[in-house]
Order: sequence, then C-alpha cells, then structure tokens
Amino acid sequence: MSLYKNLFKQTLIYGLATVFPRIISFILNPVYVMYLPDKSKMGEVSVIFAYLVFFNVVLSYGMETAFFRFYNTQENKKRVISTATISLFWTSIGFLVLGLLLRNTLSHWSGINVEYITYTIWILVLDALAIIPFSKLRAEKKPMKYAAIKMGNVSINLLLTIFFLAFLPQLAAQNPNGFLSTLYFENYQIGYIFIALLVASLATFVVLIPNYTKISWTFDKVLWKKMITYGLPILIAGIAFAVNEHFDKILLDWMHVPLSDIGAYAACYKIGMFMVLFRTAYTLGIEPFFFSHASDENAPQTYATITKYFVIFGSFICLFVIVFIDLLKRPLVPDEAYWDAIDVVPLIVLANFFLGIYTNLSVWYKLIDKTKVGAYISIVGAIITLLLNWLLIPTMSYYGSAIATLAAYGSMMVISYKLGQKQYPIPYDFTKIFSYLGLTIVFSALSFYIPIVRENYPVKFVLLAVFLYFIYYSEKETLVRILKRKTN
Repeated sequence: MSLYKNLFKQTLIYGLATVFPRIISFILNPVYVMYLPDKSKMGEVSVIFAYLVFFNVVLSYGMETAFFRFYNTQENKKRVISTATISLFWTSIGFLVLGLLLRNTLSHWSGINVEYITYTIWILVLDALAIIPFSKLRAEKKPMKYAAIKMGNVSINLLLTIFFLAFLPQLAAQNPNGFLSTLYFENYQIGYIFIALLVASLATFVVLIPNYTKISWTFDKVLWKKMITYGLPILIAGIAFAVNEHFDKILLDWMHVPLSDIGAYAACYKIGMFMVLFRTAYTLGIEPFFFSHASDENAPQTYATITKYFVIFGSFICLFVIVFIDLLKRPLVPDEAYWDAIDVVPLIVLANFFLGIYTNLSVWYKLIDKTKVGAYISIVGAIITLLLNWLLIPTMSYYGSAIATLAAYGSMMVISYKLGQKQYPIPYDFTKIFSYLGLTIVFSALSFYIPIVRENYPVKFVLLAVFLYFIYYSEKETLVRILKRKTN
C-alpha cells in the first residue's frame, strides 16, 4: 500500500508542477491583452512563442526520454548522467554561438526585432541546459525540489511581467530621476515580456548549476549513440506535436496574415485552455493507472469505462465554456478589439477535447510497447495541420487554422481508435459516447451560432440542465450503485 501511496504522492506533485505553468500562462493572457499597445504586438509575441516551443523540442532532441530509458537500464548511472549532460551542454553552446552570429540574418528573414531574437536564443539555451538536471531530480525521486524549482520559474516570470508592464511605467513617471526610471523604456513591452522569461530561466539555471559542477564529465560515445538512436523518433514525434499545437501562428505570419489578426486569434485561443487544463491534469493522473491495471483480466472494460467518463466530464466542460463564452471573454480577453476572433473558440475547445479522447484511445500502443505508432499518428496530424493551413489560410485566415487544428486532432482520434481495435480491442460504449458527444456539439452550436439563443441566458441554462439530466438518466444505474456502496 505504501508503494501506491508514494506513487500517488509523486504523481500529484509532478502533476502540480506541470499544470501550474499552464495556469500561469492562462493568467498572463489578460495581462498581455491589457498592457500591450495593440493586437499586432500580441501577434508578434505569439509568433515568437511559437518559435520558442518549436526550438525547445529541437534542442532537447529526445534526450530527456532517452535519459530515463538508459538511467533505468544501465548499471553505471553516473555515466548516463554525464553523457546526456555533456551532449546537451555542447549542442546548446553550439546553438548559442551560431544563433548569436546569425541573429541579424534571422531578424531580416523573420521580420522579428533582433533584440527579441537575442533574448529568445538565450532563453532556449538556458532551458535546454536545465533538461538533464530536471530529469535527474525526477530519476532520483525528488519531486518536491523539482516542483519547487519549476513553480519558482513560472512565478518569477509572472511577477516580473506584471511589474514591467503594469507598475514600472507608473513608478518611472512618479520619480523620473530614480533608479527605476533607468529601467524603463517607452514602447518596450515585448522586450520586457522576454526579459522576464530570460530572468526566470537564468534563475532556474543558477539553482541547477551544482548538477554541472558535481558530475565527472565522462563522455561515453557508444552510450551516446544508443541514446541518440533512441531519442530520434521522440524528436520527430515532438516536432509533429509542436506543429499541431503551435505552428499555426508561424504559418499565419509566413502567409502574410496581419499581426493584429494573429494577436486576436492567439488571445482568444487561450480561452480553449479550460479544456487543456482538464486534459493535462487527467493525463498525468490516468497514465500510471493504465499501466498499473494492464495485467488485470478486465482491464479492457476498465479502460472503456474510464474513457466514457472522460467524455462525460469533457463534454460538460466543452458545453459550459461555449455556453458562457461571452462572459468568459471579458476577464480572459479584456479588450473588445480582440473579440473579432472569438468565433474560433468553439473549434479550439472541441479540438482539445478530441485530443483528450485521443489520449484515452492511445493507451493500446503504450500497453503493447508500440510507442512508435504514436509518433506516426502525430506525423499524420502534423501533415493534416500543414496541408489544411496552406489551403485555408488564404481565404479564411486564422479561422482556417482553427479548422485545421480540429481536423488534425479529430483525425488522430479516429486513426488511433481504428488501429487500436485491431491490436488491442477495447469494448467502448459507443452508443453513449456518441450520444454525449453529439448532444454537446448540437447544444454548443445552438448556444453560440444562433443569435436568439446566444443572447438568452435562461435558454442556455435550460440547455445545460437538459444535458445534465440526460447524463443522469443515462448513468442512473451506475450512480445508484455507487451511492449504495457508500451507504453500506
């Protein structure tokens, strides 16, 4: 029992460390909207963030997962730590030197201010240098320290961003000859956003420096080749995921969509984070459960039941967000100028819901050790994303990107189901799943796209009540059974 208790505790702590940065990202969205001068600046920030995500994947090149794989199988664990650390250290330094040498060329090519590119390069390098130290903390079962450093990083970023954007201009104006006035530059909001990120990354690296001073710096070339070979498919899958999740902002910029439109799209896109938070928290909790029950005789039925209840909760969140979208947009995107892009939110929420269902359906290839299938499915999703963006952006702008995201995740969901039923059949209750999903889509469409319904909150409450009653009616037997167990 103590083993499972310890596992649950570690999962909870790591889960908090993973979900917390997403919550901070959620909080920062209205801060950016309020304090950036206009939508075009928000668009510029969003494009740079998309590059950050993409190059984070490239600079890690699957070494984090390879580290865990070989740390748990090799007798000489210190050799694994030193080899992975040295590999990422020198590739990061190489990227730093090359990036700084080419920053003017990159600025000319991308249209991004050279200062912002410089900040981005340093942030990428510092984050890459922290990969193995963080992995080492997890391998050595130090979740509290891991979580504290992770949460400290995003907290520093949040506090500095708010200080630079909200308070520094006022403090500098109140005391023009003071120290703080020397830190203030007019119309430098984007620079401050990336300075906050850079300081947070630097602080994290300083805390993790002992991981570099205490290793033996012994490089095992044979082991390194094995780690690179193991990490390559993970790199490809990571790039595919980055394409599906963030590359649309880059494509919109490449295809000359105005930065103001990209800014509105990125700001409204964040409202879909409600579903992302649910999906992330769920995934962190459920994956250990999947593996711990893999040998049970009734495991397939258990997985089917879990998927059904994920759909129930996800459907409610999806419907709730879309029904109350005109209320949620006010605190989350507190500038009417951005609301032109609010029409993408239902598509993004539904797309993330599909991705959550795909996470459930993907259990089969993890249980039978065919994780490469996950990479192949992600690649298919990335191809769909790129193709549909290329086809739709010229006529539909960012709305085409939202459709591409929905199509990509929907396709991944269907492909995983079709392949999984051949390799590891699971008796999903599709009658109920499709009923809940279908009712959610119909009620969401009614509440958002029909003006009379969208403006009538009593009708929206009725739709939610009908949905909840339908869930109760369909699951009544199960609910009664659970309640009887509690009373007995």
